[in-house]
Amino acid sequence: MKKYGLGCVGVVALLIAFTLIAGCGGYNRLVKLSQGADAQWAQVQSQYQRRADLIPNLVQTVSGAANFEKETLADVVKARASVGQVQLNANQSPNNTEQLQRFEQAQNDLGSALSRLLVVVERYPELKANANFRDLQAQLEGTENRIAVERMRFNDITRQYNTAIKKVPAVFYAGALGFKEKPYFAATPGSETPPKVQFDFGKQTSAPAKGP
Repeated sequence: MKKYGLGCVGVVALLIAFTLIAGCGGYNRLVKLSQGADAQWAQVQSQYQRRADLIPNLVQTVSGAANFEKETLADVVKARASVGQVQLNANQSPNNTEQLQRFEQAQNDLGSALSRLLVVVERYPELKANANFRDLQAQLEGTENRIAVERMRFNDITRQYNTAIKKVPAVFYAGALGFKEKPYFAATPGSETPPKVQFDFGKQTSAPAKGP
């Protein structure tokens, strides 16, 4: 009986040791996935900031055109200011769905305002011929493409993390150790295709007639 008891104790000890080792491995994997999401979130923030940094120069360049629509410029400036009011930690991916939705809405509003501005520019040949404007247009197009790519990558790694914390055995301890589900960027129609800010420079149009 004594040997039997010692054998049972040994089996239990092995099970405990195995559980601890497996638990440590699972914990380390969750840490790695969480940090991966944080790093990718920083990439998303970086591209959005790059777009915001281009706007003052864009507005200055466009505002120099004769009779350019002031309301269109004002919308861009207002939208950029709204983005600045919805700041999230650049080094940690958001855990609050509502905060991410507000951030995304502000960024989408800025993107829409920029799109309207660039469409209006079509009516200003002198702007389309401006080398500084053409450079800004190319930078904006590249930034929009990078934003789309980085958002997609963020959603992918966040999906991996969210799946991991719901799997056995992580589902039994993830919450207690602070691993909470992270929100995604919402999918929008056509989001699989990066938005384009592109002009037909070969098409000549006339600027609005100047007033007397």
